[in-house]
Amino acid sequence: MTKQIFINLAVSDLQKSMDFYTALGFSNNPQFSDHTAKCMVWSESIYVMLLSHEKFSSFINKPIADTKSAVAGLFSLSFDSVEEVNTTMENGLKAGGIEPTEMRDYGFMQQRTIEDFDGHTWEIFFMDMSKVPTE
Repeated sequence: MTKQIFINLAVSDLQKSMDFYTALGFSNNPQFSDHTAKCMVWSESIYVMLLSHEKFSSFINKPIADTKSAVAGLFSLSFDSVEEVNTTMENGLKAGGIEPTEMRDYGFMQQRTIEDFDGHTWEIFFMDMSKVPTE
């Protein structure tokens, strides 16, 4: 079996969150989606599970973090060009996301940050491996 990663996020509005992640380029897998959860596919091995607070709570013994006021994790998505980063960012902003910081240019990598409705933070970036410092 291929190794896969599933990122589980507690969200307050499943449909609104699904629309946001669709705008970023994810697709929905209805086979693993219902009224409590939406499976969003980034690639054949990377998935984001959007879970209602009730569903998310059924897996944990701690309270759900308030990701609007504190960062619980940084998730990153790579793209094939700066143009693709910018287009995806604009789509995410139109879908209701917010950009808490300006684009960062490290010379070899351009990175933008977007937050969803619940404050989950995503770094979207393009990295030019030919420009990565060797020292």
